[in-house]
Amino acid sequence: MAGKVDWAACAEEQQKMLASELKNLKVENAGGEMHNEDADEKPDDMISQAEVSLLQKVIRKGLITSKHDIEVQRKDPNSPLYSVKTFEALKLRPELLKGLYAMGFDAPSKIQETALPTLLADPPQNMIAQSQSGTGKTAAFVLAMLSRVDLNLNHPQVLCLAPTYELALQIGEVATKMAQFLPAMKIVFAVRGEDRARGTKLTEHIIIGTPGKVLDWGVKYKFFDLSKIKVFVLDEADVMIATQGHQDQSFRIHKYLQPACQVMFFSATYEQQVMEFAEVIVPDPIIIRLKREEESLDNIKQYYVLCGDQEAKYNSIANIYGGITVGQAIIFCHTKKTASWLAGKMTRDGHSVALLSGELTVEQRIAVLDRFRQGVEKVLITTNVLSRGIDVEAVTIVVNFDLPIDLQRQADCETYLHRIGRTGRFGKMGLAINLVDNRSMHILKDIERHFGKEIKPLDTEDPDDIGKLSQNK
Repeated sequence: MAGKVDWAACAEEQQKMLASELKNLKVENAGGEMHNEDADEKPDDMISQAEVSLLQKVIRKGLITSKHDIEVQRKDPNSPLYSVKTFEALKLRPELLKGLYAMGFDAPSKIQETALPTLLADPPQNMIAQSQSGTGKTAAFVLAMLSRVDLNLNHPQVLCLAPTYELALQIGEVATKMAQFLPAMKIVFAVRGEDRARGTKLTEHIIIGTPGKVLDWGVKYKFFDLSKIKVFVLDEADVMIATQGHQDQSFRIHKYLQPACQVMFFSATYEQQVMEFAEVIVPDPIIIRLKREEESLDNIKQYYVLCGDQEAKYNSIANIYGGITVGQAIIFCHTKKTASWLAGKMTRDGHSVALLSGELTVEQRIAVLDRFRQGVEKVLITTNVLSRGIDVEAVTIVVNFDLPIDLQRQADCETYLHRIGRTGRFGKMGLAINLVDNRSMHILKDIERHFGKEIKPLDTEDPDDIGKLSQNK
């Protein structure tokens, strides 16, 4: 197995970077405002879909409890559908059941209830499944992978493709934990850094890897026989499509598989491109879909504070922290320069702050988010780099230090929705506070009109007004 990343070391490195960055900031006595002469004034780019998926997998340690129903589509509507309420009902190997319980899985999640009886059925059935991160889909297909292995055969029988090295390792981590009481179960990683001598014949039961490396091992070097693969899993299909070349490589691998090979296809989204990909890869599938959880503003209280300048915005944040108990907060800034300035100011005032912006490596981002999830830092200051796809369930307040705008400097309503959707997740109440000056008031009004939701004024100089916030959480 490829070596694991030391997230703690990455976190320590990031904190040093923040300290170094703060030293480079200069204070102008006249305005009291801090500037970094080399700071990038441009808005941060969004991170890739693969990074979003990885970050979400790393910071999500438990399952989402979803209220949304499962939709199931199959070619034969008269064929019975089964679901299970316990893992015992699946008649698993005792060692796998023990592994599930050791991982903290007490009962199947909603998608596992429906997917597992189908994935484990005889004869094997092909599946396309769509659900958001955290619903238990990885555990579902990993359990099916492990269950299909014949330990008496010493050659690869299961092939699982992931779009990136990091995502492959995440799947492998789940598989290793689940199979911890089956020492005979062997897993190999076909990812960068894992090389084999010419003429190697793999004896491991399960291969987890990226498309390019798997294609090399199976077709170019013939380390294993693709025609002997009896389970083919393609995870993160939507990310696969967004990654150059992966879709074509997946098609080429699929061509070498036997028609009887069971195919499992997973995606977080259900867009047309994804379904066209699935139709080529998965013959005669059962389609399982977690009804989409729409981003909703219904359980998020929205306020705005009229501020004269950047210092006034900072004072508003200080007054909020002085007036109510804030669990964890995410503060969004438009540029790295503003984010660095705010992180420095809050740190000097005694707040435990993490800074996340575009120049960090993937490992550093993971480390920052992991520490934030654990509560080591209570405030996460970030740019649009983190506006989509990342959920930290302890977040109670989202602050827009700067309102989101597009390249034409008009209201970016979609980004606003994703930003404030970092709070109020999974049915909980959330709080969004927008810090607005006279120049950006029209942006706020455009957002208000777009969503048809009132954004109420808040006077952060008035303790009674601040007190309302704790009643709304």
